[in-house]
Amino acid sequence: MNFFRLFFRQKDPRYIVNKYNIPDTINWNIELNENGLIATSDNLPGLVTNAKNPEELLEMINDAVLEYFDVPKMDSDFVFESLNLQGRGTVLLRHVQGQRQYA
Repeated sequence: MNFFRLFFRQKDPRYIVNKYNIPDTINWNIELNENGLIATSDNLPGLVTNAKNPEELLEMINDAVLEYFDVPKMDSDFVFESLNLQGRGTVLLRHVQGQRQYA
């Protein structure tokens, strides 16, 4: 659990997307190398992140997008709950105890 969630509840991702003008869909180029996965976005220049596995990649993508759009940490931990891998499967974001906690 994020430290801020002890004091500030997660805001609804739809609210965050609208308030900070975050696109509903972001296209990612995901590459696999010896250290894990690297994700870059053609839609948002300079947006790059990396992770060890697909589950962590979704968390890191959320963190990178929130940083890119200057969303305060106290407002949100995520905006995307899933990552569609172009018909090869979907990665879902794990929630604390399986429940969403929106303000």
